[in-house]
Amino acid sequence: MASHKKFRPISVLLVLALVTVLALAACGDDEEEPKATPTPEAPEVTLGLSLAEYNTFFTTLRESAQSTADLMGVTLLAESADNDPEAQAETIQGWIDDGVDALLINPTDSDAIVSVIEAANEADIPVFTIDRSASGGVVVSHIASDNVAGGRMAGEYLAEAIGKAGKVVELQGILSTSAAQGRGQGFNEAMANYPDIEIIAQEPAEFNREEGQAVFAQILADNPEIDAVFAHNDDMILGALDAAKEAGRAGDIVFVGFDAIDAAIDAIEASELSATIAQQPAEMGRIGVESAVSYLNGEDVSDTIPVDLSVITQ
Repeated sequence: MASHKKFRPISVLLVLALVTVLALAACGDDEEEPKATPTPEAPEVTLGLSLAEYNTFFTTLRESAQSTADLMGVTLLAESADNDPEAQAETIQGWIDDGVDALLINPTDSDAIVSVIEAANEADIPVFTIDRSASGGVVVSHIASDNVAGGRMAGEYLAEAIGKAGKVVELQGILSTSAAQGRGQGFNEAMANYPDIEIIAQEPAEFNREEGQAVFAQILADNPEIDAVFAHNDDMILGALDAAKEAGRAGDIVFVGFDAIDAAIDAIEASELSATIAQQPAEMGRIGVESAVSYLNGEDVSDTIPVDLSVITQ
């Protein structure tokens, strides 16, 4: 007798489960591929740029810093201290309280700026100095030309221009700044090599054109013989040139400035100014922003970043 296999009945629940699985699989074929999880946006970076003033040189620096920040997607807060150390400290302290990510500082006074830099240090906000250095506090990087070398270059050019002999005037910047100190040091080191050159006047004119004009006008009145004048920046040398023109003595004096601002270049092309030491404020602004962002991204940044100098002449 033939045997017969016995079939076990399939439960209704099992059938329903199988149908559900097949239906889901079929639907899955028509669905889009899962989308990747969006990458979170990088946190916004805010930098504070405090400049001693908005003269031509620092305006160029600020504009370059701003364009660099725009390209890098960085927020830049920029303020002029109008050469007031207390105002500069107040602005920077406000940025510290607001929690900016880094500070770029051009000190109005190398000593007065120390306390606010120390406040930034306590708040773990990195500090970078530009063009002028600070006397203390922890600074990640100082971005500047070599002011001593620049002053020496100016002195060497001036000495050659007057035949290594004559009477010379030095118009000084703000004496509490590293820029004035360095440029003065370099210039006087160069002058020491020429025994037949006499520095007959050394007067501060605060890096200001009007002050340079007033100070040099008095020096002209007091000294009938002046062969050359060196000023710690172009604004002062242009003021001195204005005073000499008014006195009818501009053609008798060699004028040497520092910074190579546009007005100084124009004066050189007009054969009124003999030379200026070319700094690169646009480079300082660009390097300052780029260095701060690099540091915030965990990259190594040199503690000193030099910006090249050159002598611009007729």
